[in-house]
Amino acid sequence: MNGIMLEAVDGEFSVCKVDSIDGKHLLEPFCFIGRTDEELSLVCLTENAPEKYVGREDGWRCFRIRGVLDFSLVGILAPIARILADENIGIFAVSTYNTDYVLVRREQLQRALAALEANGYGVCR
Repeated sequence: MNGIMLEAVDGEFSVCKVDSIDGKHLLEPFCFIGRTDEELSLVCLTENAPEKYVGREDGWRCFRIRGVLDFSLVGILAPIARILADENIGIFAVSTYNTDYVLVRREQLQRALAALEANGYGVCR
């Protein structure tokens, strides 16, 4: 075991491309906002997804790396991505100040966690 614990997050998620963010989203749990010079993206629980959007993909589930990751740690997400890629499971990763979140398609969550567990990760379902 490599000492890293993964924890499944309850709920289904949506990945949205939007023109603007309603302030209420900032108050909801699991609101990830990304803004670049080309787009504005929102990742949130599907039940909190905006009614107006440019693009939207539903059907995502999520797990997180448990605990607070120190910024000096290197190579935490890459092995997870590699294991899942070997299983032909695509990911959508989001990082916060404390940790990393990995989203996979709803129907692939259990297979993803099983593959990671088989490769030495602890898993809390």
